[in-house]
Amino acid sequence: MSALQKSFAKSKLAKLPLEPPNGPSMQPLDEEASHDDDSSSVSSTGTVIPSPSRQLFARPGRGSLQQTTLPWTDFFAQELYLTQINSSDNTKITHHVYLTPPVDPTAGPLFVMHHGAGSSGLSFAACAEEIRKIIPKAGILSVDARDHGSTVATSTAVDAEAGKVPLDLSLDTLNRDLVFVVRETQTQMGWESLPDLILVGHSLGGAVITDVARKGELGSKVLAYAVLDVVEGSAIDALQSMETYLLTRPSRFPSITSGIEWHTRSRTIRNKTSARVSVPSLLYEESAPFDSSKPWVWRTNLSETKPFWENWFVGLSRKFLEARGGKLLLLAGTDRLDKELMIGQMQGKYQLQVLPEAGHFIQEDQPTKTAQILVDFYKRNDRSALVLPPKVADMQASAAMKKGFGAGGLGGPLKKA
Repeated sequence: MSALQKSFAKSKLAKLPLEPPNGPSMQPLDEEASHDDDSSSVSSTGTVIPSPSRQLFARPGRGSLQQTTLPWTDFFAQELYLTQINSSDNTKITHHVYLTPPVDPTAGPLFVMHHGAGSSGLSFAACAEEIRKIIPKAGILSVDARDHGSTVATSTAVDAEAGKVPLDLSLDTLNRDLVFVVRETQTQMGWESLPDLILVGHSLGGAVITDVARKGELGSKVLAYAVLDVVEGSAIDALQSMETYLLTRPSRFPSITSGIEWHTRSRTIRNKTSARVSVPSLLYEESAPFDSSKPWVWRTNLSETKPFWENWFVGLSRKFLEARGGKLLLLAGTDRLDKELMIGQMQGKYQLQVLPEAGHFIQEDQPTKTAQILVDFYKRNDRSALVLPPKVADMQASAAMKKGFGAGGLGGPLKKA
């Protein structure tokens, strides 16, 4: 071919339309596209053009069911309202608890859960569900502390202003409340005796259950107790910055949904399922809010609890180590250990577990792992599973009897051991 012919051919070819590429056609991907295709990855090469209705880069969860509430009935069998009258100070406390009774109340176990300051009994909802998956026979009793959740304190005095009573969240008061709730639950349920108990407390709740275990108000029925993410040293240090923290969080919300979203976005609670069931119990809607656009406010005013902060935690480490029963300390980081607990841990006085992937609300952030740790802890302290060695005196008597049978037969005289 001459140079002139080659030049003519190139000019013609340049004007021809391009051939479509080999491979699948570039069809839009819509919501009904099948994902069950077993074809190889080669067949899926090429550019995928999403349909206008598919927002591939949209943030998940916003405006979806992931922020709606979950009812407590998904996690507990029933709720109880237990009335306590204190004639000494003219107060009436209506304690509210969530309960799933043990299958066999005479055996248990019954996990008694106490939440931290500003929280509620539903803080343990997701964890309780996971415990029941592992031990279907177990019972769960999760309390709302006074002035938290649905537990209300009112005055019975005639001259009391609108039935209000002074806030009392001292450790002694919370101790008496928990003991009353456990005993009254036994009465209301008609149990002849208490089941074997595992006391579990988060933050402030850890101080309460430790105080109950130390003073022995529930007797030998307490097999063991578990404290979640609180130790004396770091707790007292954290109190210095508590007021600053309270000033940084929102004081009110436009809706329950926005309250759930704040907890998950701020990583206060890192598990959306737990947030959806626990957060609604932390807020209530004002009937006449000064800001009508944000009518939902905190049910418990943590700033008003400041006079009790130090009382909750002073002496906690010592009491934790001295109380009778199995001991478990579950932390989100080893940096939270103080000197007294570090020494106790090295001496093997208690079991230590660390979940570094969790935040402060361990039982909410990691409910499955927390449940498994608590179940294993119970099994290690379950008296019914223990096989004790025979007493020395019984062994000697048995040896003497065998020796006598060997010498004189079944009817012969027994020789002295």
